[in-house]
Amino acid sequence: MKPLAALILTCLLGTACSTPPKGGPPEARLTRRAAESHLALANQAADRGNYPLALELLEETRRLALSADYSPVLIQAALSRGAVLFFQGDRAGAEAAWQNALEEAGYANQRELAALCRIYMARGRLFAAIQNKDGPGRATEVRSQVQAALGIITKDAASIALGWTVIGLAEKELGRWDEAERALKKALALYTEQGYWEQAGYAWYVIASVRSVAGRFAEAEAALKEALACDRRAENGYALGKDWMALGEVLAKAGKKQDADAAYRRAAAIFRAIDREADAARADAAQTNAAQTNAAGIEE
Repeated sequence: MKPLAALILTCLLGTACSTPPKGGPPEARLTRRAAESHLALANQAADRGNYPLALELLEETRRLALSADYSPVLIQAALSRGAVLFFQGDRAGAEAAWQNALEEAGYANQRELAALCRIYMARGRLFAAIQNKDGPGRATEVRSQVQAALGIITKDAASIALGWTVIGLAEKELGRWDEAERALKKALALYTEQGYWEQAGYAWYVIASVRSVAGRFAEAEAALKEALACDRRAENGYALGKDWMALGEVLAKAGKKQDADAAYRRAAAIFRAIDREADAARADAAQTNAAQTNAAGIEE
């Protein structure tokens, strides 16, 4: 076990031992609790763009879940691993992880988690299509797949919210702006109700993207300010940097060049504060491009 993972596990076990669960001896549940806690930490690291730490924590999550033969966390860890690999550019690894999760769900007769697996896989196919400039060609199929999965999931609000988020992304690719925003707001309501501020921030971020593509820049700006409020509550520096970057883009499109410049500078400063120099450099470049565009406009 790596030192970091061992330290986290020691802390978790120590905390759990101090308050034994009711209904049985504490050792009967400690490993499951530790696996669940590692999974939560891994997902938080992934949400904050720290993919190496997320993968390390997910490996320990998997080890703990296997040691307790705990299928629900095995499935969710594989889903999260697939998502991290996908966003690192490893599509084949992501598909293999998601397929592994689906097979485990079938073996364990976890019907709702099997439906969640299909949502992850549909989202991956949609994102891959978007990267290949074929989002509209895949969006209708993805929407249908996710709608079918949502017909099975009845218990977990986060899973349902993820499904509505993917439907919103699919509707966006189809140019159905109102339908996209309605779906995203269903996800947003569930995330907000559960206090999932990082996910709520992302929902507002995507709503802003829908509004921006539709040419509704003032409304997109308002949505990004809501995203900023959520991500401040979560203290998610990576998401805050992305929010400010997107705000700069929206402000630039709206012709608010000075405000856009300030937003890009804020994004760069936040990215540097969390040691994401490549993202900071992109914010610097966007600021330079916006300034050059502004200067060209003045000369004309």
